[in-house]
Amino acid sequence: MPLLSEINMTDMRSADSMWSAADVWIKKPHVVNKRLCGVTETEYRDVDTAELIQVLSPLLGTSIKIADISVFLHTNIVDKEHETAGRWCVGVRTIIPKVKKTGECLYKEVIIKDIVGHAVTFIPFEETDVGQVTVKSSNIYQIQLQLKPEEWMLSLHALMPEQWCSDGVAYPKLSWLCTKLLPKLSRWALESKTSEFKSTLSLIPVEKYSILYQQLKEKYKELVKVWPEVTDPEKFVFEDVAIATYLLILWGEERAEKGTTTKQSFVDLGCGNGLLVHILNNEGHPGKGMDIRKRKIWDMYGPGTHLEENAITPSNDFLFPTTDWLIGNHSDELTPWIPVIAARSSYSCRYFVLPCCFFDFCGKYQRRQCKKSQYKEYIDFISDVSTVCGFNTEEDCLRIPSTKRVCIIGKGRKYREAEEALVEKRRSDYIRRREALFTNSGVSMNVNQSGHYRPNDNGQNISAPANDWVNGFQPREKTETIRNCTALPRDFVNEVVLRVAKALLSLTESNTESSNCGDAWNTGGKNNSIAY
Repeated sequence: MPLLSEINMTDMRSADSMWSAADVWIKKPHVVNKRLCGVTETEYRDVDTAELIQVLSPLLGTSIKIADISVFLHTNIVDKEHETAGRWCVGVRTIIPKVKKTGECLYKEVIIKDIVGHAVTFIPFEETDVGQVTVKSSNIYQIQLQLKPEEWMLSLHALMPEQWCSDGVAYPKLSWLCTKLLPKLSRWALESKTSEFKSTLSLIPVEKYSILYQQLKEKYKELVKVWPEVTDPEKFVFEDVAIATYLLILWGEERAEKGTTTKQSFVDLGCGNGLLVHILNNEGHPGKGMDIRKRKIWDMYGPGTHLEENAITPSNDFLFPTTDWLIGNHSDELTPWIPVIAARSSYSCRYFVLPCCFFDFCGKYQRRQCKKSQYKEYIDFISDVSTVCGFNTEEDCLRIPSTKRVCIIGKGRKYREAEEALVEKRRSDYIRRREALFTNSGVSMNVNQSGHYRPNDNGQNISAPANDWVNGFQPREKTETIRNCTALPRDFVNEVVLRVAKALLSLTESNTESSNCGDAWNTGGKNNSIAY
C-alpha cells in the first residue's frame, strides 16, 4: 500500500483530534473542495470484523473482492480469529457537486473508520438510477494517524496510485489530496475546535439546494451589472439569491409535509434593497417587503415586486393575521420583535430571521456572558425569545458570503391554540423584564442619526412612539446619514485631485522622459511633507 504523503503532528495530544478533523472532511468536504456543494450521509454502524464483510458485500456488489482491500484495511478481515468488537464504523456518503449534469450517476463513497488503527478509508463507487454499482477501485485511499517514536504522523495512502483517475470534483487529484487536503486535516486536528453552531444547511436537502441555487444564480446574475446602490453588487445579489434559495427549499419541504401545493405568503420586515422580495415574488410566492426608506433599485423591479415605504413599530398596527411567514433579513432593531409579531399575528404564522446587528427590545443588546462569543450569545437570546413566544425553534447555518450566517426559524407552536392567553401572558412578562433591564440600569437609549442606539448620558427616559407593546423602541431615521465621501460635490472632488496632481508634478519638473513619439513628459514625484 503506497505511502503518498505524511505530516508531522508533534503538538497533537490525542487521536480524538484526528477523528474531529476527519469528520470535517467526511461531513463537510465543501469547505475545502469548492467544487462540491456538500454530502448526504447514511447512518453509521459500529461493527466487528466479521460483520464488516456482511456490510461491505451488498454495498460493493461484485465490482471488487473484499480480499482485495484486506491489506489496505490493515487486517485479514476474512479471518474470524482477528475479530475485534466495535473496531469498525461504516457508513456511506453521497457527494453532491455544485454543478451536476443531466443524466449523471450518483457519486458515493463507503467510509470505513478503523477505531483501533486510527485510520479512515474511502472507497468510491458510482450508482446509476437503476441501482447498478461500479466501484472505482483505482481511487481508493486512506488517511491514517500513526504514533511513531515521540511524535504523531498523519499520512495519506492510495491503493493503486499509478492507475488513479481524477475529475477534480468527485475524484480529486492525488497532488491535491497531498498538498491541500492533508495540511488542512493537520491544521484542523491541531486546532481541534468544536463549532458553536450547526453545520450549514442542516434543515434542508443539500442536493435540492445546490440545483436550485445554480438556477437562481444564473437567472438573476444580470442584476450585478445594473446594481444602482453603493453596496457591493456581487455580495448582495448572490447573498440574497442564497437566502431565497434556502427559503424556497424550506417552504417546498413544508408544503410536501402538509400535502398542499399552495405557495406560502410572506412579509419581509426591514427589506432593505428588496431583492429577496423580488426573487420570492418572481418564484410565485405572494408577499411584500416593508422598509422605512425606499432604495434606488426598487423602481427597477417592476410591478410584480411589492415593496412599501413604512416605519415599522412593534404594535397592534403591524400584525399580519393572514400571512404565513414573516422574514427578518438583517432586520437590526426589529430582529427580537419578529418572533413576537409572528406569535401575535396568528397561531399559524411562522418566521425566519437572520440576525446581524445586536439589538434588544428597546435598545442595544447588552452582553452578560463572557464565556460565549458575542454572536453566539445574541443568537441564544433570539432563540430564547422564540421559545418564550411558544415556537418550536430551530437554528441553521446558511451558505452566504457573510460572517453572520446563522438563521433562526420558528415553524410550529409548542402549545395548543386554546392556551394562547396563557402563553401571551408569558410573552408580555418576558418583554417587560427585558425592558426593565434598561430602566433599572439607569441607562436609557437614544437614537443617533444613523438609526442605531446610543446611551443617554443624563439617564432620562425618552418619549416612545405611540405603541402599546413597549416603551423605548425607536425605528431608525428615514434619512440615512452619509459617513464617507460619496456625497461630496463632484466639482470639489475634482479640484482636490487637480491640486494634488499639480503639487506632485511641480516637485520634479526637471525629471522628464521621452515617449515613443519623441515628446518629453514629466514623470512626477513624491513627497510625504506636501501640505495641501
